[in-house]
This record gives sequence, C-alpha cells and structure tokens, in this order.
Amino acid sequence: MAKDIEAEPQGGVPHKDYHDPPPAPLFDTAELGQWSFYRALIAEFVATLLFLYVTVLTVIGYNAQTDPAHNGTNCDGVGILGIAWAFGGMIFVLVYCTAGISGGHINPAVTFGLFLARKVSLIRAVLYMVAQCLGAICGVGLVKAFQKGYYNRYKGGANMLSAGYSKGTGLGAEIIGTFVLVYTVFSATDPKRNARDSHVPVLAPLPIGFAVFMVHLATIPITGTGINPARSFGAAVIYNNEKAWDDQWIFWVGPFIGAAIAAIYHQFVLRAQAAKALGSFRSFSNL
Repeated sequence: MAKDIEAEPQGGVPHKDYHDPPPAPLFDTAELGQWSFYRALIAEFVATLLFLYVTVLTVIGYNAQTDPAHNGTNCDGVGILGIAWAFGGMIFVLVYCTAGISGGHINPAVTFGLFLARKVSLIRAVLYMVAQCLGAICGVGLVKAFQKGYYNRYKGGANMLSAGYSKGTGLGAEIIGTFVLVYTVFSATDPKRNARDSHVPVLAPLPIGFAVFMVHLATIPITGTGINPARSFGAAVIYNNEKAWDDQWIFWVGPFIGAAIAAIYHQFVLRAQAAKALGSFRSFSNL
C-alpha cells in the first residue's frame, strides 16, 4: 500500500517532481503586519463586488425581458444558459485576475474548504469571508442604486427556495453543488497535478469557472444557485425580504458542508494524507 501512495527510497526522501507548500499556521499574527495581506483583502472585496454587480444585473435583466407584463416570453433574454454563463464567466475572469494576489477565493465556502486543508490561516480565512460579504453587499447595492425600479420588481436576484421543493432538497442541492466547485478548486490548484500535467497549458481558473457554470445549470430551478454564501448574503441584505431571510441558512449550511466534504475527500482520499501519515509512523516505529 505504501508503494501505491508514494514510493520512498532508502533515507526516507521521496522522488517527487513537485513540492507541497507547508501547512498554514492556525494563527498567523505576522500577516497583520504585512501590506500583501491587506492587498489580498482589498482584492477579495473588489472581486466579490464586481461578481455580484454583473451577475445580479444579468438575473434582473433576464427577469425583465421575460416579464409577460411587458410582452416578454420565455424565449426572450439570455435564458438560464446565459445566467449560468454570466456566473461561470465572471468567476473565470476574476479568479484569473486575483489568483496571484489573494488566491482568488471570492467565496466563503472556498475559503472555508482551503482553511480546513490548512492552505490558509484562521485569521486570513475569517477576514477573507468578511471582505467577501462586504463586497457582495456593495455590489448588490450598486445594482439597486442604478436600477431601483427593476431591482425591487424582480426580487433583487436574491436566492430563495423555489416553490415545490422542500428545504431538504434545497440543502442537498447546495451541498452537492458546492462540493463540485470546491473539489474542482482543489484539483485545479493541486501542485502534484500541475507538475504531472505541465505539458497541458490549461489555466486553473478555466475549470473552476466551468464548474460554476455547470452547477448553475443544474440548480437554478431549485434554489437559484447559491454555492457562495457571500452571494446569497449580499443579495438578502439589500433585498431584505422575509422569504430570503427564512431560506438564508440553506445558503450557508449547505455550502459549508459541501466544502468540508470536498476538502476531506481531496486531502485524505485522493492525496491520501492519512495513509501517508500512517506510513511515516510505521517507518519511524521500525527504526
């Protein structure tokens, strides 16, 4: 089994053409004194603001174009396919722009999954989530400021459980959808994969954007697709509707559970961290 995981020659030094970064410390107070840390927070804030501004405008525009009161039909506007492209495309663009600055999280669920995998410290994770939520609120606030009439009429792009679906169904959709997204994030940024497939010129933001696109196609009819607590929270704060607040827990609990499962699956099953640790312990015991 140890050979299947990673062969180690005598001396205990594995033959690897890649290097895993060391685990992030749980509390890294040194970050608070670095400008790069605050620059990353600003990047997360601005990226989430732009994400919400463009995507919520797309949702509201589609609802306006298909409104029967204005002679609209279901064939008008960008359709669900266009909405899914807007979300996936914006994630592709923004992750590409911010990956080298903040890691391009733009989503508290992604940040939570990376924290569980020891990719970011607790301080960075918490402040990233705060920046993302504030950015989302400001992004949706801009939409309402520019198009208040349309915003109020078409429910502000807020995530709510659709009629005919139970809360359990909505929660399950958010768990699975977020699992797909965070699993893709781990796979696209895995240093082992990058080293093995270095001959394939594929940008990491591309599969991440496609994951968001595909999940939206599947879950827009159920929950409007959250898989991003900041996106759901920002829209709920500005729209401030009772139904949106009643369903809000689904868009936090579901994504966080999905992110946790993805982190555990990637780290302890695919990367076999638990088995590697056991193998190292056995090697140490045999000395």
